[in-house]
Amino acid sequence: MRFYTQQHQYYCGIDLHTKNMYVCILNQGGNILFHKNISSSPQSLYRVIKPYLPDIVLAVECMFTWYWIADFCAAHNIPFVLGHALYMKAIHGSKTKNDKIDS
Repeated sequence: MRFYTQQHQYYCGIDLHTKNMYVCILNQGGNILFHKNISSSPQSLYRVIKPYLPDIVLAVECMFTWYWIADFCAAHNIPFVLGHALYMKAIHGSKTKNDKIDS
């Protein structure tokens, strides 16, 4: 397993579900710029991240619906990180689990 070590101006974490996804965008200082539940569609995602292009990276937990986000990122030349669910949970270290925290 490799860790993602590149620096960006903005970081986007997504807790993805079939119909909705919780999106959180942080700047380099760790300040939350966007943190909302939106519909799981390329159009919705693009509307949210457009103000932060071109220096944003998207990360999503490995689950059954991540493929379209990888394709979306490839089509828009956006760095994409697929995270292992076990290690992503260890990183945030919270005992509380919900979609908002997971994003």
